[in-house]
Amino acid sequence: MITPIAENLWLLAYPLSKLGMNLRRNVTIIRLSSGDLVIHSTGPFTSDDLAEISALGRPGWLVEAMLHHDTFAKEGRAAFPGIPYLAPPGFSELVDIPTEPIIPAPAAWGSELQVLPVPGMPGFDEHVFFHQLTRTLIVADLVFNFGPDEPVWTELMLKAVVGGKHEPGMGRPFKMGIKGEEAFNAAMEKMLRWDFDRVIVGHGDHIPTDGKQKVATMLADALGVVS
Repeated sequence: MITPIAENLWLLAYPLSKLGMNLRRNVTIIRLSSGDLVIHSTGPFTSDDLAEISALGRPGWLVEAMLHHDTFAKEGRAAFPGIPYLAPPGFSELVDIPTEPIIPAPAAWGSELQVLPVPGMPGFDEHVFFHQLTRTLIVADLVFNFGPDEPVWTELMLKAVVGGKHEPGMGRPFKMGIKGEEAFNAAMEKMLRWDFDRVIVGHGDHIPTDGKQKVATMLADALGVVS
């Protein structure tokens, strides 16, 4: 079911099984002042989901924020065939679906929804989003956030893939994918200058408050990045 997170902001979570653990796929729905919707990430949308989403506003854009976030790309495109599908360069080749660039962001978004590409990660090409009205940072794989009540196997696998700290934490494959540390760190410092409090992650639980400090601490612990 669609969960309201804040004014003009909703979350829709789907199961996503990897290595025997449910990483979950979070789809974020942002309604702009125009009434148009930005659908951040794709999922195996049902007909009921489509009806609920359309009741919130006019679907305007479908967005994938990074490479290899393609598990439900075909389902997402089939569910919303008539709107622009924005994705990083190279995503189209991965999924064999035409997409349009995220950068520059659509002019219709104005300052309501800002996008920052995260360079230095050629295998991921993450893009982070800032919804100004709700002071919300929206990410794909930059941040994982799983609490203490996960099933035992999921907890064991999280420790292997993410590490002991995963509330929030950074996945080891993501960290290993950083090839240009200077460019990556500069993007993180710029991101931390955004005035966000809430964080919606691609996988796990959203962080309702104090998200900026938690992400800053995570980056400092993982990479030495300081705002």
